[in-house]
Amino acid sequence: MATKKRKVADTKVDKNKSYSLKEASTLVKDINCTKFDSSVDLHIRLGVDPKKADQAIRGSVTLPHGTGKTKKVLVLCTPDKEAAAKEAGADFVGLDEFIQKIEAGWTDVDVIVATPAVMPKIGKLGKILGPRNLMPNPKTGTVTNDVAAAVNDVKGGKITFKVDKAGIIHASIGRVSFAADKIEQNSQELINAIIKLKPATAKGTYLKGLSMASTMSPGIVIDTKSVQN
Repeated sequence: MATKKRKVADTKVDKNKSYSLKEASTLVKDINCTKFDSSVDLHIRLGVDPKKADQAIRGSVTLPHGTGKTKKVLVLCTPDKEAAAKEAGADFVGLDEFIQKIEAGWTDVDVIVATPAVMPKIGKLGKILGPRNLMPNPKTGTVTNDVAAAVNDVKGGKITFKVDKAGIIHASIGRVSFAADKIEQNSQELINAIIKLKPATAKGTYLKGLSMASTMSPGIVIDTKSVQN
């Protein structure tokens, strides 16, 4: 059953219209149905075949206005890197004890950073971390010897993204409490990063569909032409 607020929100979104990114960034605030500060998410459908290695789009981007959420970071490293990780603000730092915890089902973190030296030990965690998008990866800057910089990036608004099996990227780019222009700027920054990663082998339209929604609110279809500068 839709709530009264949701019914009102549904009437404000024209299902037959493609909105500009600017319009959507204002409208998403107006149709929020929750009492809490909802996440604002972008859903980007790409004309790629994720089964092909060179078209399995993934990367990272630093949002100019952050995500509005403080991310919990785990750093898996050798003892000589622990002090730097802690100083940078990592929430959890260590190695073997956390590998055991993860094997037992613990994944209460948003991002995992690892040094290259410990990656052979972490490989066996792929089945647990992979589906949750938590596996450290050099392409997203989460496998690095400079653990302090990686932690600072994540705490400063850096997000990672990855295309799913259906060819869609889902990413949180802020909160409904953000000013509309900040939602727009964060969205454009993510879209620009994805456009830059267009593989040479992708045929036809690359940016196939784009929508924005906050938690439990109706989706807003965005005109892809409005975001391709």
